[in-house]
Amino acid sequence: MKLTRWIPRLIIATALLHFAWAFVQPNAWAAIAADGFYRSVVDESAPDFFARESSVWFMVAGVALLAMGTLAAHILRTTGRLPAQLGWYLVVLGVALCVIYFPVTGGWPVLAVGVLSLVASRRRPVTAGARPG
Repeated sequence: MKLTRWIPRLIIATALLHFAWAFVQPNAWAAIAADGFYRSVVDESAPDFFARESSVWFMVAGVALLAMGTLAAHILRTTGRLPAQLGWYLVVLGVALCVIYFPVTGGWPVLAVGVLSLVASRRRPVTAGARPG
């Protein structure tokens, strides 16, 4: 199904947006690099602490989403299906972000992709290109 094939792409696109936002938003990468990276985001009293923390967490979330998206693509290629737990992971992440940061959050797209992933996981497997094993 077309929806099933789009899920990994949407997750990877969300990861790329996270990477981009980690550097486009008012960030603290220059200060983090100037401090030598090691333990450069531990001083909560630093005036730019929240910019540093936000920069790092956007990057970390991008890596996690990229891992989920590429693993989903691999699973889809090898089995022809998406596992339901992928959708549940994204739904839980999205709901947590939407509840904590409501209403302004990037959790809404994560939640939407999670719901789409759950819908796609209930559909019949795509057999073209799927390899057993």
